[in-house]
Amino acid sequence: MSTRRIVTGHGPDGTSRVVDDESIDPVELSLLPGAQFTVVWASDVPPEYVADGKEPGGTDYFPPPGGIRYDIITLPPEGDASAGEEPDDPEPAMAEAEAKLPGLVKVFDPDDPGFHTTDTIDLIYVAAGRVRLETTAGAPVELAAGATIVQNGTRHAWRNASDTPATLVNVSLGVTR
Repeated sequence: MSTRRIVTGHGPDGTSRVVDDESIDPVELSLLPGAQFTVVWASDVPPEYVADGKEPGGTDYFPPPGGIRYDIITLPPEGDASAGEEPDDPEPAMAEAEAKLPGLVKVFDPDDPGFHTTDTIDLIYVAAGRVRLETTAGAPVELAAGATIVQNGTRHAWRNASDTPATLVNVSLGVTR
């Protein structure tokens, strides 16, 4: 599903106005059937006002120190047959993921599926469904719609053990570890 993005800015006389109104399509990856990633806003530089509404843009999926990402992530239920099957040959799927969302795959631990670590502070809101947050110590934490998470660059994994998709709204702040 597309996401409508409205961006405000300033006119030459300093008045506030809507300077951009567009639909953004999610990115889907054959490596993660049923998952969707909608990058709403990206900047590799510290936040600043953008009077003309032009997104500063980002090089990789995750921001560098001082950069930000605002995205919406939809996770299908684990084992959801309707989401599609994982590819038999992961190499082309990994190349596709790198082309569409650069840097996403490299943060994942190939020996522990789903676990990853990023150099970000992530401010997350569970907008729909249920997810389970797993860390390297302690019991998994079950989160339902309405829950918020402040993820401080820790090694973690997200699981959707429910029977419906889960949607996370995320703002990532790039930090130096």
